[in-house]
Amino acid sequence: MPNVFEPGSLDEAAELFVGSSSVSIEREGGDVVLSTAHMNRILEHEPGDLTVIVEAGLRLSELQEALAPHGQMLALDPPGDPTLGACLAGDLSGPRRHRFGAMRDLVIGVTIVLADGTIASSGGRVVKNVAGYDLGKLFSGSRGRLGLIARLALRLHPRPSSEATVVVETDDPRGLWQEIQASRLTPTAVDFLPPRRIALLFEGPAAGVEAQVSSCPGDVSDASVWAESGARQRSALGHEPLLWQDCLLARPGVGIAYLARPDERGWSPLAERVRASFDAQGILR
Repeated sequence: MPNVFEPGSLDEAAELFVGSSSVSIEREGGDVVLSTAHMNRILEHEPGDLTVIVEAGLRLSELQEALAPHGQMLALDPPGDPTLGACLAGDLSGPRRHRFGAMRDLVIGVTIVLADGTIASSGGRVVKNVAGYDLGKLFSGSRGRLGLIARLALRLHPRPSSEATVVVETDDPRGLWQEIQASRLTPTAVDFLPPRRIALLFEGPAAGVEAQVSSCPGDVSDASVWAESGARQRSALGHEPLLWQDCLLARPGVGIAYLARPDERGWSPLAERVRASFDAQGILR
């Protein structure tokens, strides 16, 4: 069994890399498994700027709970309750991706630890910041193969005062989705639930939500439909979302709950060259 190391700081994580021959992050594979369980603090929250700086081991639910009294949220809804580092390493998202994008779109700064122990940061504490290389997007989807994601600066959104879910049944998902896109409807979350349902979430002031719902075909549903969506997404992790390309012509990820077949694609040659430049000794597994 590999040794599990739980650093409590950036320096401790850097020291681990310097003294190890092979390391895997949050999974087995190396002689040492690095866990961010003890790097789970909220370091700085600026409610007026709608930004927060957190350590990578903080769970999404813990952040949302801390933000709720301020009427704010991280507009991310992946399945389960991942750490925020895992959200970026896997570029996770859920039905809210339709409006807010994936994790990579919510990161405004990142601090990472490379395989040689180097600590590097880019971005900043405010949304409009162009300091340094965009390591956040580079590490998005890296799955722990480029280095340890240690800290993240995140863009927040106001928590909506009202919400409602509408479920539409149709034999023509493509045609229905094109109609919705051509209308004035502005759902914040969308998902396709096979074989015939499209779920839409409307959020905002009560009057605006009511107007959206009254203009939308389908029936008002309770929030349980999003629990079903999350369950489908959990079973779909590690697979390739194909159906949205055929039926839901919106931003990638809108239909990620439905998976047609396993994703057998490996890293591209360019991604492998980037990995080799970040970890020339092959320490990360």
